[in-house]
Amino acid sequence: MSSTAIVNIATLVTNDPSLGRGFSPLGPVRDAAVVMEGDRIVWTGESSKAPATDNRVDAEGRAVIPGFVDSHSHLVFAGDRTDEFNARMSGHPYSAGGIRTTVAATRAASDAELEANLTRFLTEALRQGTTTVETKSGYGLTTEDEARALRLAARHTDEVTYLGAHIPAPEYADDPAGYVDLVTGRMLDACAPHARWIDVFCERGAFDGDQARAVLTAGRAKGLHARIHANQLSHGPGVRLAVELDAASADHCTHLTDADVDALAHSRTVATLLPGAEFSTRAAWPDARRLLDAGVTVALSTDCNPGSSFTSSVPFCIALAVRDMGMTPDEALWSATAGGAAALRRTDIGRVTPGAFADLALLDAPSHVHLAYRPGVPLVTGVWRRGVRVL
Repeated sequence: MSSTAIVNIATLVTNDPSLGRGFSPLGPVRDAAVVMEGDRIVWTGESSKAPATDNRVDAEGRAVIPGFVDSHSHLVFAGDRTDEFNARMSGHPYSAGGIRTTVAATRAASDAELEANLTRFLTEALRQGTTTVETKSGYGLTTEDEARALRLAARHTDEVTYLGAHIPAPEYADDPAGYVDLVTGRMLDACAPHARWIDVFCERGAFDGDQARAVLTAGRAKGLHARIHANQLSHGPGVRLAVELDAASADHCTHLTDADVDALAHSRTVATLLPGAEFSTRAAWPDARRLLDAGVTVALSTDCNPGSSFTSSVPFCIALAVRDMGMTPDEALWSATAGGAAALRRTDIGRVTPGAFADLALLDAPSHVHLAYRPGVPLVTGVWRRGVRVL
């Protein structure tokens, strides 16, 4: 295996406090270098002490951070919802029902069309520093369409989520119980072999607490791990159900009671915040400060989807989180890297430490703070994924 050193790094964010100076969870190393061998990190430290390697890259005084871990996206779909967005920006409220528009377009699309869209969005994300992406089904809502979405997704990422319980399928509008039976029965049997996770949209207009529990419990019996869309549009049982079932992540977490926050703080469940959705729907922002101060583990993700958050840019979400959700630049970066890894229950990504995958982003700036300081500017100028430079 060949080895590569990136040297003359102004600030290397490791997300390992033991590697940096001070008490920052980012574990920053100044005047640093990082060495990759094959697909792994094998050394970090001061640039002047970097070992000999086969290849060297001069960072020229720029920052290097872990590749972003986008732990919540919906990338297998066809069409867009421009008209809905335009109407929403003209004063119409967002509701879960708009998903049906994407369901119709996705069902009508060929496998080739769906995969072309998927790879386009993954490439778009990679260019912006995202090296790990979780993505879901949820726009087919038939056994065949959900299974094909997962098959396509599994060709491109290990983090695949079965979301047959996105909303009840149009054919089951008058029989939600029958749709839950389908999602937990024949559809689950067809989809489980292609997925690692199972998810459910627990919200008015989608699935209530009892239905969500049935979906997640059935998925766990098939070996899938739970995550949940929780408390996005209103207060509800989603967060407490996530904690009860030891879900890896409760996603959105916009409307929380004190009991919800306390439950998260005393659990392994990560609160994944998705500011692109609030930006795109003009909804109230999640209170990240409240969660962090309570000791909750927080992840930050894009929720890239055609209806409520059509962005693949983690840097954009970092800027929103700092500006509107009470996060510091350090907290936002940690949540978009190590936090996302925690939401996927991974320790081999989201950090720059020996043994972790060599997933890195080189910024055209001396510090990660520029991600929030210079919003909208394409600062990612180099990306390594599994040790291979892809940008």
